[in-house]
Amino acid sequence: MPVALRCEGVRYPIRAIKADATRLLGLLGRPQAELSVLLCDDAFIADLNQQYRQKPGATDVLSFAMDDEVVLGDVVISLDTARRQAEHLGHTLDAELRVLLVHGCLHLLGHDHEAPGDNARMAAEEARCLEGLGLHAPSLVARAL
Repeated sequence: MPVALRCEGVRYPIRAIKADATRLLGLLGRPQAELSVLLCDDAFIADLNQQYRQKPGATDVLSFAMDDEVVLGDVVISLDTARRQAEHLGHTLDAELRVLLVHGCLHLLGHDHEAPGDNARMAAEEARCLEGLGLHAPSLVARAL
């Protein structure tokens, strides 16, 4: 199965996210790739953030790429942080989860946003993917970076 999705410490209906992830793999030209998505709480992602990035506190999304053509990697999304960001930005939690899913998957494929040129390329790819998932709000793409 190309997309495995589970929840850790949170409850959320996963059917739509799994469908989005499957569609996203196609948009990224990797329809046969395997992807793992984990929805979690702030405490869980804070532990990962400290352990793997040596950064304290929760973050919205972490990506763990695999050096493999078949297995794309893992995307971990904090539902707590996503909910706060969605409320702050005035859009739905579902929209925020789509933004974070796209952002995380692009990191798995090597995209980054540290340098200005990289930022623009990643923003363009995020916009393309979000459009492909049915999100047409430019403000969602602008905030994803």
